[in-house]
Amino acid sequence: MSSPLGVLLMTYGGPDSLADVPGYLADIRSGRPTPQAVVREISEHYRLIGGCSPLKERSERQLHALSAVLRPPGWRCYIGMRHWSPWVEEVVGAMDADGIRQAVGIILAPHYSTMNSERYFEKVRAGLDLYRAGIEFTFVKSYHDAPGLVEALARRVAEGTSRWPSAEQARVHVVFCAHSLPARSLAQGDPYDAQLRETARRVADRAGVPAERWSWSYMSAGRSPEPWLGPDLGDHLAELAGHGVRNVVCVPVGFVADHVEILYDVDIEAQHRAREVGIRLERPASLNDDPLFIQVLADAVKAQARAAGFREPA
Repeated sequence: MSSPLGVLLMTYGGPDSLADVPGYLADIRSGRPTPQAVVREISEHYRLIGGCSPLKERSERQLHALSAVLRPPGWRCYIGMRHWSPWVEEVVGAMDADGIRQAVGIILAPHYSTMNSERYFEKVRAGLDLYRAGIEFTFVKSYHDAPGLVEALARRVAEGTSRWPSAEQARVHVVFCAHSLPARSLAQGDPYDAQLRETARRVADRAGVPAERWSWSYMSAGRSPEPWLGPDLGDHLAELAGHGVRNVVCVPVGFVADHVEILYDVDIEAQHRAREVGIRLERPASLNDDPLFIQVLADAVKAQARAAGFREPA
């Protein structure tokens, strides 16, 4: 019997407890010391969302849901984290030990970036070298325009605006957003910004939101002195308030699960800023293990396996 096709879901990772925060930040910073003020600040963010990152639990739910759709034994699904356990490299070793010889890697983020996505692929290659693994990998680079993704996000727009009385819904403004990157990514030709804005346009069209009633922003910029892509979500909310906008639905199209950037950066930090400037801010539920999103992942994995010439399981 031939071995199953492997599927490696990859995501960023997050600390399992407040005690893990320093180690988690050290991994992100490749061992460089993290200023204690930053450790305390980030620890406080995690304390306010429950004392740990929910990303592992959310990602494991996505893993189990995808496995159910792909139906083992023809497929075997794994989850690996870039900056926390289970680390991508170790999972590649486990896949090799399980007899996986061909695998599809897919990041739990729909948009491709040379500054971000390629680091996951490098982790896979490092795992192959470390464990001398004989696995042929192929990667899904993006699925930002998948009809199912657009539909799932459009439903979030509808769910968010439904929180207002029907007579007021036509005046609700929609802000799409995603994690920022250094601004130099644009000059380097990174497709990340263009893909994100394409997703936003498609979702707005599908949800029936006219151009004047939606806008774009970035969030969660890094702590480096160089410029990052904007406008920042908090600043953008203040700008909207200055133009008389009082009701906003925030739909993070660059995130597919609840984690600190959603639960703190949007639900606490941006919510606080919105109240300061007189805006009612609502955020619909994240995609998490929504069956529509899980089918997007399954379709992308199958399409990539076919493109690589892998034998498709019966």
